[in-house]
Amino acid sequence: MSSATLVAAIGTVLREEMRHPHLDRFGPQARLNEDLYLDSVQLLQLILALEMTHGVSVPEAAINRQDVSTVADLARILAPGAEPAAPVAAEPQAPSEGVHGPMPYDLKIHCFVSCVCDGLKARGIDHRPFYALIWDAEFAITDGSRLAYHSDAMDHESFRYWFERLYGVPLVSWYDHSRSKDENVATLLDLMERREPEASIMVMLDMFHLPERENKFNQNPFPHYLLVSLGDDPDLWQVRDPDFRWEGVIERERMLNAIRQPSVAGGYRFDPARAHPPTAADLTAFFDACFRFDTNPLIDAARAIVLAHAEGRGGLRLADLGEALRELPVISIRKWAYEHGFAFFWRALRWPDPEFQRICDEIEALVNGLTALHYAVLKLARTAEAGGEAAELGPVLGRLDTLDAQEFAIKRQLAAAYAAWRQASPDPGCATSFRERLPA
Repeated sequence: MSSATLVAAIGTVLREEMRHPHLDRFGPQARLNEDLYLDSVQLLQLILALEMTHGVSVPEAAINRQDVSTVADLARILAPGAEPAAPVAAEPQAPSEGVHGPMPYDLKIHCFVSCVCDGLKARGIDHRPFYALIWDAEFAITDGSRLAYHSDAMDHESFRYWFERLYGVPLVSWYDHSRSKDENVATLLDLMERREPEASIMVMLDMFHLPERENKFNQNPFPHYLLVSLGDDPDLWQVRDPDFRWEGVIERERMLNAIRQPSVAGGYRFDPARAHPPTAADLTAFFDACFRFDTNPLIDAARAIVLAHAEGRGGLRLADLGEALRELPVISIRKWAYEHGFAFFWRALRWPDPEFQRICDEIEALVNGLTALHYAVLKLARTAEAGGEAAELGPVLGRLDTLDAQEFAIKRQLAAAYAAWRQASPDPGCATSFRERLPA
């Protein structure tokens, strides 16, 4: 199948099978996310449909390709004999220090953490230790055995407590859950009017109601924290979204509409100017509290959800498994936080950069493996919906076991780095080893 034929097949699947509503800009150069509003799950569903109804061969490497932006890009990587993207010739540069250099890049994987750490980065305070809260951060399993990255029962108290303890910045919740939406909006407007120049005001809103903003997950609803302030024009708000690395103005009424949605409730005010670097003793207490070397909660939850649907508990069906794990990609990206955790220890211990880069490759393999798992789950659900005879549970469970082993391998290396850091620390605090808690 040629690239041109694949472009036509992509259009057919979107129009006739997925009944996708945003096709007015469809064409080879249409951007999958910005023009067609395809989120990561819909993209996998599209690729799956091309495989199962159009006979397109889909190598696993194609599922994780990062250079897919347009319809033509997708057709190119799925065309028979597609080659890996040719590397772009780089300008000659001085030798890199790797993890021991400036490390200008950052991770956008958790909106709450991105917002509160924004002021730390501006002041040159290392925010990377705080990311240790993210890779096993809380999620929910809701009614119907569905995975959810957010629920009304969840709060961010552990994030708030540890941010205050580590960096000395109180996070004051201005949102009162016992009051109405209008009353809380009135509080927000008053805070914005009285905001000190150094202060930050954080608000949760439903990003689904700001379609002009980047949203690669296209969740509905999509609870999301960002920072707000007033400008010269009362009809426009200054918005800073550290998680999506965006800053600009949005109409006041559009912002208020997104804030008033019943799907969201929350907000904090804080003064980053009060921040200080954490002490070794507080970091030790923090790491002891949040490191979970003996379990992989996300993989355990995914396995439990798969088995619940396979066994038909409470009337569940394998055909519904794709919907039950729809939010897996939103949680999977949190595993990139391991990079910041290892970077903190590697920089503190001055360990060799090649070893850090090798571990980063393992982290990338874990994230890519979770994406491949999600594709396998969608395929299993689709096969079960079509009749079930070819729906094989074994390969999905095998992938889960492999991912479990991969993440435990990463955690063992993290435990070793943590033990070395504690031994080298001038104020190590309670010296308890976690090595014995690791599985063999």
